Amino acid sequence: KKNVSSGFWPNFTHIILIRIWPAVAVGNVGQLAVDLVVSTLNMSRVGYFHTDCLIPMAGNNPYASCKDDTEELHTPAEVYTAAELKLAVLQIRAPILQTRSKRFRQQLVSWIKASGFSRTVVLSSSHAYQRDDQQLTPLRYLITPSLLTTSADALKELSWREMERMPAFPGVKDADAEPRLCIPGGGITKGLYTDSCAEDLPLAVLLLFCSEGDNIPDAFALVNHLNDWLHLLDGQVTLKYHFSCESAEFKRDMQVFKLYLYIFIYFFPDFSYQSQEPNRKWKVPSSWSLLFGSGIPPALF
Repeated sequence: KKNVSSGFWPNFTHIILIRIWPAVAVGNVGQLAVDLVVSTLNMSRVGYFHTDCLIPMAGNNPYASCKDDTEELHTPAEVYTAAELKLAVLQIRAPILQTRSKRFRQQLVSWIKASGFSRTVVLSSSHAYQRDDQQLTPLRYLITPSLLTTSADALKELSWREMERMPAFPGVKDADAEPRLCIPGGGITKGLYTDSCAEDLPLAVLLLFCSEGDNIPDAFALVNHLNDWLHLLDGQVTLKYHFSCESAEFKRDMQVFKLYLYIFIYFFPDFSYQSQEPNRKWKVPSSWSLLFGSGIPPALF
């Protein structure tokens, strides 16, 4: 495996850059979404991003498909590729040290510039409780001027809403105060976007407003939006269970639908979200089986 931060890089046309920030309230939606991308596309690990800006850690293979590869050692920041799609993904699994967030942004920007990606996509999230009335729909995007020139038509067709700029002092009318970009709970997202604008990098941010709790549905929503743009999967992604969900009772009660969704994801980690084509689906990685800890100890009963 190569250290991609030191200059190595294969000839890929764009990268999905995923960040993780240690704010539990925002649910690590970007990290969960990239888990789905890596697992579904069966992407290969080709390198790691070496930096002292992340909390050191190591663990087993989060995408293990059999017993033989479960004991592979994995690091906090790794790069996966899908050569046929000309796609690379950086997955960051450890919190960024608070005093080194600016330095980490600089390292990422330098790496993106040196690698020459045609576009970079950052998947992120923001606190839902700090949005205002005009932000009730969950998805927002940001895009640098460099990427807007080539992606304006696609974004217009998708009908996505750009992240609103907020007043510097909410509730106070000041004609001279310019609205500012605010992404509460977004970690380095705002800083990375600002740095990319200054460096004229083709970068976009996709983010969801979310709250603390089970953020698996948020991850599926975010990765579906990403698929609408990049067409990582063929066809529109829909839900398909391992049981029949066509009954009238199911259709009448969406609350029952959500309950089954949460129960099945918790107890059946291999459960998949499938596309209209049988050979295309979002594959839940094996590491999600312990996303909320181990099962209930039988000794309690």
